[in-house]
Amino acid sequence: MNDELYQTTKTHFSKLGLMYFLGSLIIMGVQLIAYFAVAAAAPQLLYDPNISLMISALPMYAVAVPLIRLLLRSVPAQPPSRRAMSAGQWIAAAAISFALMYISNLIGLFITDIIGRIKGSSVDNAIVDISLSIHPLAALLFMVILAPIIEEYLFRKWLIDRTAAYGEGVSVLLSGLMFGLFHGNLNQFAYAFALGLFFGFIYVKTGHIRYSILLHMLVNLHGSVLSVQLLGLLDMDVLYAASQNPEQMAAVLSSQLPQLFLLCIYFLAFFGIVIAGIILLIVRRKRFTCEKGDLALLDGRRFSAVLLNAGMILFILYWIIQIIAQLFL
Repeated sequence: MNDELYQTTKTHFSKLGLMYFLGSLIIMGVQLIAYFAVAAAAPQLLYDPNISLMISALPMYAVAVPLIRLLLRSVPAQPPSRRAMSAGQWIAAAAISFALMYISNLIGLFITDIIGRIKGSSVDNAIVDISLSIHPLAALLFMVILAPIIEEYLFRKWLIDRTAAYGEGVSVLLSGLMFGLFHGNLNQFAYAFALGLFFGFIYVKTGHIRYSILLHMLVNLHGSVLSVQLLGLLDMDVLYAASQNPEQMAAVLSSQLPQLFLLCIYFLAFFGIVIAGIILLIVRRKRFTCEKGDLALLDGRRFSAVLLNAGMILFILYWIIQIIAQLFL
């Protein structure tokens, strides 16, 4: 029976991985079509970061994602049982999300710094560059509203609904791994993987996608809008010039005192939330348990059945190549 279940499981995950691989190709295809169409009609628009973001996001959201949804209908789904979260539980989950984001981001920065030293040049952080260059309303729409909704359906609901029956642990791990790889760069992989694990755990335990969507929105609001806008209040060129001339420092700091005060208050609150999240992770660590599914394999065969199949290998290799290209090209 276990041999039969092994083959059935491997076939299921191979088909699922293949659908996500095909979806990745569709995303790349529609983005390239949109890019070349704009380049041919009005190439000057490509220099506007807001237009570039739209060229990347809108074809994916409007065309590729609905097609991926159609592809995934061919893979059987069984949504997790629904359980409500209290307001207190969600607030605790928000604090843990910020803690995971902060810690895993430090790990990601450490890894990319090492790689940058090895290759002799820094590793570009694409998401930071985009956040700093686009209009706040564009960041709010695409990064805080649309991206969390689309990504939570792609890598939580649609993915976990098709994997939870094979074990919650398998489902959560796959959700984090595929979500991290999907970002296509090493800078984001570490914290996308960590948050993907946690958001996957939230969804598999509650069956309500709205909880992870709201957590995702909150994290992106901090990283892509609030922190960027608050830092933008400071005139960094003036501060740097003043640092080279200590006699001017007092006057410059005095002129930007309100902005510095607001920035300090915000980041003190942020680090307070991060510390609270770390404490909650430690105190509640025993609650992070995953149940075996109805179709769970023996422990020794899960890895090969879930990941060592044609579909998943294609998806993983595709995104690893994207990450390597981002690092070295």
